Amino acid sequence: MTIPKSFPARGAASAPSAVGSYPAVRMRRNRRADWSRRLVSEHTLSADDLIWPLFVIEGERRHEPVASMPGVERLSVDLIVEAAREAEGLGIPAIALFPNTDPKLRTDDAREAVNPDNLVCRATRAVKKAGVDVGIVLDVALDPYTSHGHDGLLVDGEIRNDETVAVLVRQSLVQVEAGADILAPSDMMDGRIGAIRRALEDAGHTGTQIMSYAAKYASAFYGPFRDAVGSGGLLKGDKRTYQMDPANSDEALREVALDLAEGADMLIVNPGLPYLDIVRRVSETFRVPTFAYQVSGEYAMLMAAADKGWLDADNAILESLLAFKRAGASGVFTYFAPHAAKLLR
Repeated sequence: MTIPKSFPARGAASAPSAVGSYPAVRMRRNRRADWSRRLVSEHTLSADDLIWPLFVIEGERRHEPVASMPGVERLSVDLIVEAAREAEGLGIPAIALFPNTDPKLRTDDAREAVNPDNLVCRATRAVKKAGVDVGIVLDVALDPYTSHGHDGLLVDGEIRNDETVAVLVRQSLVQVEAGADILAPSDMMDGRIGAIRRALEDAGHTGTQIMSYAAKYASAFYGPFRDAVGSGGLLKGDKRTYQMDPANSDEALREVALDLAEGADMLIVNPGLPYLDIVRRVSETFRVPTFAYQVSGEYAMLMAAADKGWLDADNAILESLLAFKRAGASGVFTYFAPHAAKLLR
């Protein structure tokens, strides 16, 4: 039997042109009808892929706009419960809570982070008490609680790694006891995943998931988030001594490998769209649940362009989220979560 030149032998490498040519092959045939496009779609996006980040403030029935993130509000604990119910109704599996801590409670040693009655702990208990069926992801880091805006303890101009890890362990235990389902360490201290996992095991919290910010870059895209949690104006210096250099990608694989070895169950790449290459490399290399965070700066840019009429907001939102799935992400942290879930319905 003679094998046609346009069909290579099994296992042989070939260029795309080797599978046929026009007019026998017309790529537009599969695109002609909506049903056909859906039938051959390689990737899908659903509400199951979304995690909704929420900002918590003190008070009751209080909502406060975040100026640099149009459409995003800081919510008091009672309204966080309502938002969680909305997420449940939309089929969003999980919410992620971040506090805007009273400046009077921000200290050099971040002691409010280990207070069982801090904002995120109270909000977590309230959602659980209300019986809302959503997972709760809590950030493990000190920047919402420090007077200097850093993710770790600052001593003589240096972020101290091991001393910070000790506080992160205490913070993790407090959060789990409040009802957190997933701990998400975002601090980028060395060894913190292993220390937290050991502490969880020793305390009997064997089922608690750790979703590590394994590849978190020192990015310019975090500005609006820092406004939302109230740490932006406090930050002294920058975070380049512990967050990753945007020039590096091999280093991300080393960070991920270490966190998995130490007991991480899932991973986060942060930011999102500017780092799709990292999402792809991590997901293909390790084959573990890998999430992307569509961070505040990405959100703000899309919203600003849509406000100017330069983008079709709905289509741009869904296209940006689908890009994460195409790159290999299991899901996405996104401030667009409730709007996207409604669009997907």
